[in-house]
Amino acid sequence: MATLRFSFGTMGSGKSTLALQIHHNLRQRGLQGILCSQLDRADGRVSSALGVSADAVEVGPRLDLFEMALAVASRRGRIDYLVCDEAQFYLPAQIDQLARIVDDLGADVFAFGLLTSFQGELFDGTRRLLEVADERVEVQVEARCWCGERATHNARLVDGVQVYDGELFVVDDPDDHVVAYELRCRRHWTSGDSGARRSADVATGVVLDSAAETTHEVA
Repeated sequence: MATLRFSFGTMGSGKSTLALQIHHNLRQRGLQGILCSQLDRADGRVSSALGVSADAVEVGPRLDLFEMALAVASRRGRIDYLVCDEAQFYLPAQIDQLARIVDDLGADVFAFGLLTSFQGELFDGTRRLLEVADERVEVQVEARCWCGERATHNARLVDGVQVYDGELFVVDDPDDHVVAYELRCRRHWTSGDSGARRSADVATGVVLDSAAETTHEVA
């Protein structure tokens, strides 16, 4: 029986690497499949931070995934699977199309994505995946916050300062601000603490007492 599986994790947890591995393994077995992505670091490809990549279908907002899979099935004689990376960016309607591929075409769908944005809220695509997926699996490669605790949130930094508001999708900043992303545990995502003070104190040999450190964290 075909299945819609949603595998989720933070940045750096190996989602794209796992997506590429599944696509490679299934293709090596002679199965007919499609690799998809959206807003990847390499346009028109799924790419891993480890340097591995493969050509992929770019999922734009106007693409009907069910019709695409149906066309591939008609051309190749069947469709066995879809591997969908960066699925948090898909429209909810496209997630429903993935579910229809599973139910009507009998193809497995492996979707990979983030749970929450830099604002700490579920992506629309993620929310729909959690609602309709047959299986929901957290990627077990744990990323870490600068403090050493398990990272659960993705923080956006603008010129080195964490922000909680702004456009969800930022490609190029028109004001030439430096935009970066970091992994944080919930406590340091909430406080906006990047560990800069701790690093500076270590570099200068200053040791904070526990009360001062706690005050800094709460602030």
